[in-house]
Order: sequence, then C-alpha cells, then structure tokens
Amino acid sequence: MELIDTHCHIYYDKYSNDLDDVISRANKKNINHIVCVGVDLESSKKSLALSEKYDSVFATTGYHPHEAKLAPKDYLDKMKDLLEKPKVIAVGEIGLDYYYEHSDKKVQIKVFREQLELAKELNMPTIIHNRESDDDLYQNIKESNINKGVIHCYSSDVKYANKLFELGLIVSFTGIVTFSKTLQEVVKEIPIDKIMLETDSPYLTPIPFRGKRNEPYMVNYVAEKIADIKGISVKEVAEITTKTAKGFFGI
Repeated sequence: MELIDTHCHIYYDKYSNDLDDVISRANKKNINHIVCVGVDLESSKKSLALSEKYDSVFATTGYHPHEAKLAPKDYLDKMKDLLEKPKVIAVGEIGLDYYYEHSDKKVQIKVFREQLELAKELNMPTIIHNRESDDDLYQNIKESNINKGVIHCYSSDVKYANKLFELGLIVSFTGIVTFSKTLQEVVKEIPIDKIMLETDSPYLTPIPFRGKRNEPYMVNYVAEKIADIKGISVKEVAEITTKTAKGFFGI
C-alpha cells in the first residue's frame, strides 16, 4: 500500500531536532512521497533544500495569502527560477484568507491572481488555500482558467465542492476529517477520485493524536477515516488517492 502526504510544512522549527526520524517514520508507514509546501520565497527555498536531501520529498513555491503583502516586486521571477528545479512540482500555497486577513483583501486577490496566471503559463498545478473566501476564490479561479488545482484542507460544503469539480479542480482533506462530522458528510457525498490526502503538518493532527505535533506518517489516519466513511477498504482509498496525487503532481 502506498500513500502520499500532499501537503505539509516540515521545514518548521518543530522538526529541527528529529527530521531524519520524521522522514524515516513516514517511509516505514507507506508514505513514499511527501509534498513540502512553501508559503513565501524563504520557505520555498527551505522546501527545495529538503527535497534535494530526501528522495521522498518534493517541494512547491508560492505566496500564502497571509504573506501576500510581503511579496517583493520581482517575486514572480524568483518563483519561476524555483519552478525550474526538477523537484519543485507545484505553485502553492496560494489563495485567499478572509478569516485572519493578515493581508488586505485587494492585495490578496492581486497576488493570488498573478500566481494563478503564472501556473497557467508554466502548465503547473496549483495548491490553493481558502478560508471564508468562497465567492472571490471561485470567481478568480474561473476567470484564470487554470489547468490543475486543489483546494487544500477542504472545509466548505458539498455544493461548493461540486462547483469546483465542474472547473476541473479537486480537494484534499486533513486530520480534521477524523473529528468533524460536517466534513465527514462532505466526504461521504463526493467522489473518491476527486480527493487527495494531506496532513498540513505540523497542524491539524488527527485523532488519536490531537494536541500533539502532526507529521506525514499520520496521513494514514486520514486514509483510514475516509475508508470508514466511504465503506471501502483503506487499500482502495490508498490506491485511488495515490493515483490521483501522482497524476496531479506529475510524479
């Protein structure tokens, strides 16, 4: 059985003392690919460095909506340079966040839209953050007509998921699905081949480890919960979501 953690941030200091063990645990627990997601240029470079050190790790580059106000004028050129590296496989984490609004909404939309256009230009998949911004997010994605996109840490309803599927996007679920009955209903209703799995480590740790540091091997618990919700085997969840992830990222 093979699983992919399609979204984590293992460059954080929380892993500085035992990252070798974190990667080893993941590999021993069927996680053969780990996607380490940048949120600005500095973290994107850290992700790239990890991908070059560990065979199972791949990297992305992007400006998270929280960091949008900090994007330098030449950030797209610098992202392009990173996206030329063989193990940098997606534009992300990009998107909109109207819950915290650390960056002004207009700035968020501008930077989001520019990165969507970059992804389309380079024919790269996008990893998209969405928090309380459904309408604006959908409109900008639709107008950009991107080739591939995933709404990571999906938290909206079934109706919105179906609208995204019509645009050719997919969604991914974190450990939240192990304890949110609302999300469990969403998983129940949507097709398994539109789903990817992620941890969003070090955040959103699944049951039975809530309150502790999350790490890539724990994506197993996300797979187990989705199998339970769907009434299918964990092996089937692994096969389908891994096939989807490999196709999405081109790995």
